[in-house]
Amino acid sequence: MADVVALLAGIVLAVVGGELFVRGAVGLAGWLRVPAGIIGATVAAFATSSPELSVAVNAAMSDRSAIALGDALGSNVVNIALVLAVAIVLVPLVVERSDLRRNLPFAVAAPVLTGLLVIDGTLGRVDAGVLLVAFLIWLTLTVVEAARARSAAEMVLGEHRVGRAAWSVLLGLVLLVVAGRFIVVAAKGIGDALGLDEFVVGATLVALGTSTPELATTIVSRWRGHDEVGLGTIIGSNIFNSFWIVGVAGLISPITVQGREVAVGIVAGIVVTLLVAPGPANRLGRRRGILLLACYGGYLTALLAGA
Repeated sequence: MADVVALLAGIVLAVVGGELFVRGAVGLAGWLRVPAGIIGATVAAFATSSPELSVAVNAAMSDRSAIALGDALGSNVVNIALVLAVAIVLVPLVVERSDLRRNLPFAVAAPVLTGLLVIDGTLGRVDAGVLLVAFLIWLTLTVVEAARARSAAEMVLGEHRVGRAAWSVLLGLVLLVVAGRFIVVAAKGIGDALGLDEFVVGATLVALGTSTPELATTIVSRWRGHDEVGLGTIIGSNIFNSFWIVGVAGLISPITVQGREVAVGIVAGIVVTLLVAPGPANRLGRRRGILLLACYGGYLTALLAGA
């Protein structure tokens, strides 16, 4: 019962936090003259990935780093094949190709690089260092792009006063982090009660829990008419998960990899990320959303079949 209460509390906090964060982020983007999509891919992605980071650090320090790897890989699949899929099934999304040109190659490269590094059965500290270097390269390129893109970004539907926008972002971030923590604790408790393998718990229940902030941010940004914030948050969060979070976990404690389960997570991550590429009309429609949901169903089936 306590896990169910924690789950419900986390969902409520995530919705409120997502609303506050999106309003504040759009306002700050306008004040800084930086496109809101960049704010989403950096500030929002870092914030919504904080539950994954918390899980990774705690799991690695408890010598249960398989949970950290499972959570990161699973969250990447959930972010696209469930969170983004639900959003575009409800309302089709028009994509800014400039945002995808910057981030999508890194989002695709992340699971590929992870797969290459764990092919020997272990993700050690040197491997973790490689992931962190890749993260720093992406972050540097994003900061340079933000500096170049400073322009008159609109404040439509955002919080216009800078002070209130900053407080809105800060309070929204806090609520998203707390929400993620509540949901992670609930998911881990339910998973342990069901007797599931550590990696499977991380890649399914914990991944669903830690992806709740992304879900809240994406839905609210769609509702507010700022699709670039939601999409930027999802793609940026996946880059944070794969490079930064797995890298930190691997530095703390080398991760022993179970081949089949990790392969399922990596292949699913590559496939669903490639499906983010829009068609000629720069549009992600309901059919794409349904296809992504089908991919998520196949991913869960393949993962749980070997549990």
